[in-house]
Amino acid sequence: QVQLVESGGGLVQPGESLRLSCAASGSIGGVNTMGWYRQAPGKQRDVVATIISTGGTNYADSVKGRFTISRDNAKSTVYLQMNSLKPEDTAVYYCSFFSYSRLTQYWGQGTQVTVSS
Repeated sequence: QVQLVESGGGLVQPGESLRLSCAASGSIGGVNTMGWYRQAPGKQRDVVATIISTGGTNYADSVKGRFTISRDNAKSTVYLQMNSLKPEDTAVYYCSFFSYSRLTQYWGQGTQVTVSS
């Protein structure tokens, strides 16, 4: 099993920044991908950004140039730096851990990000 604990959400004004953190624990060995997804009210959960344990990254088009995903493998933690936030970024953000050896995806409890003036 894998446990994910997220932190860093909150209420900000348009144009401001936030950094989300997600610490993983448990059976986290092997090649894996950690990432962030978001779900706005009435919408499906969509990928925001992912980073594989070897370092490769992917971003949704809507956040390219504004968000940066990174990870500290020694701390088993993934970060999402969000700059130039827009009201449409408002959502619950979920941390994800995908294990390639077990072909299983794990989820955090979610953290609310609200961008509003």
